[in-house]
Amino acid sequence: MTPFTMEESEFNKLSRLCRISCTEEEKKGFLKSLKDVLSYIEQLQEVDTEGVPPCFTVHETLTNVMRDDTPEEPLPRDLFLANAPEHVGGMIRVPRVLKQ
Repeated sequence: MTPFTMEESEFNKLSRLCRISCTEEEKKGFLKSLKDVLSYIEQLQEVDTEGVPPCFTVHETLTNVMRDDTPEEPLPRDLFLANAPEHVGGMIRVPRVLKQ
């Protein structure tokens, strides 16, 4: 067995570990997809990468485009609440998450 294969027994073990239940038809589909991915990885192993430096980004000139985190004046409450679907007493009302 080469390192890039997926047998049904391995898939069964993996699905148990991941707590994924699936029908036999779904299992066959997943197994085929996994075999296709592993086959592609096997093809990539044949590519000669000798002398190719590691690539940490696909775009060499990529820079951080996030703005500086500087404090600003907060949005006025009435403008903020205008976008809320429901509000009470100056606060946004959300559905209950925990049951009592």
